[in-house]
Amino acid sequence: MAAGRKVLTLDSVNPCVKGARLPTLGPLLERASEIQRQLAQSPPLVGAFCSLPQGEEKPFREVIWCHSGDPHAAGQRPITFLRQVAAICAYPELLHADSMPRDAKQRASRILQELHSSSAGAYNMEYVTTAVPQRVARYLERRDGGIRCDPRNIVMCGGITTAIVDFLSLVVNEQDPRRAGVLLPVPGHPLFADAVALAGAIGVQYHLDEEGGWALDVGEIRRVLGQARGHCTPKVLCVINPGYPTGHVLSRRHMQDVLQLAAQERLLLLADEVHQDCVFTPDAPFLSFKRVLCELGPAVSSAVQLISFYSVSKGFAAEGGFRAGFFELVNIDPAIMKRFCSWGMSIYPLILGQVLLDALMEPPLPGEPSCRTFMAALGLEPDFFFCQKLLEATGIVLAPGSTFGQRRGTHHVRMTLLPRVETLRIVLQTIAEFHSQFQQRYS
Repeated sequence: MAAGRKVLTLDSVNPCVKGARLPTLGPLLERASEIQRQLAQSPPLVGAFCSLPQGEEKPFREVIWCHSGDPHAAGQRPITFLRQVAAICAYPELLHADSMPRDAKQRASRILQELHSSSAGAYNMEYVTTAVPQRVARYLERRDGGIRCDPRNIVMCGGITTAIVDFLSLVVNEQDPRRAGVLLPVPGHPLFADAVALAGAIGVQYHLDEEGGWALDVGEIRRVLGQARGHCTPKVLCVINPGYPTGHVLSRRHMQDVLQLAAQERLLLLADEVHQDCVFTPDAPFLSFKRVLCELGPAVSSAVQLISFYSVSKGFAAEGGFRAGFFELVNIDPAIMKRFCSWGMSIYPLILGQVLLDALMEPPLPGEPSCRTFMAALGLEPDFFFCQKLLEATGIVLAPGSTFGQRRGTHHVRMTLLPRVETLRIVLQTIAEFHSQFQQRYS
């Protein structure tokens, strides 16, 4: 029998897949790995040079990987508490292990009671769709200063990449006379451009203002919007905050401008906020788009459709291998979400990844066995952490008690009484109000 034409060839591949970019780092990383292997096999010469097998000399003795946003691959230690909880849920016999701290056992025991047959090997859709979203909602309420979060608007996912592809597929309608347009920041994460291509949409680039610290220029977005309407129908505006790879943090004013633009132009706003835990500058604190939207008032807050993303692959957890995240929906019709949940591939996440995310939403409290090691993952003593947050929120500087020494398991701050009495009254009232908010968010 004569061989027929093959079904799957480069010519027959889905054009949307062809639109995804090839990884430009591929050849560079392959060469770096080759040099690393050769250096490992080669004795060093006198001085700083190493000789490769083919006789080539290199003025270094190791390859240092500084290209990737993968902290664990770069040598960062994982957070012990998160791994302990995940390990116990994977192997419940560890509940009886003396090596596991009491609070990790308690957290894992609670989670195991919520898993079908106490097994992380079950599909556990009730745990994913009910239990974890409730704890995520409480976390977001603490983050956003008490703004209400409905757990029904929280959708857990197996990482952010597939979720973005799924959502963009909802926006694309092949019956529209023009293809859907998606506005993308430049510089920006390559996954957005690839997701746009896979969904069959058209990417519309807008450039960030490098001279202005990579600020988002609404005038630039309006300019490209006008140009894009000549060949597509712009429907989605993607914003990355904190920025990737630029590291910038949008100010409240810039965020308000973006939200008002989205309301005026009827754009669905996709907010990539996965690096929110990596903001350390007091003069540029992270604010969620949801919080700023709700504080703008009903004229805007009821008009903008917002989807924001969070991932444990980033931030201080940096657990990329567990593939866990969630997204929150604002002003999205529940009927659309029901339809999405009937086919979206991103909503069937790895259960151990969800366990780890679950533990991250309610970290160990002061006085619990794992609190000290958990805070050492942040690089901060709890009292220093309090002082840092106080400074960022109020401008008041206190000294952490750990500077002077304190009994293990206790935490203090030092405040002098040198300012004027009038100033002290304001300071004490401000600290009291902040402490109440701090307790609500972190206790």
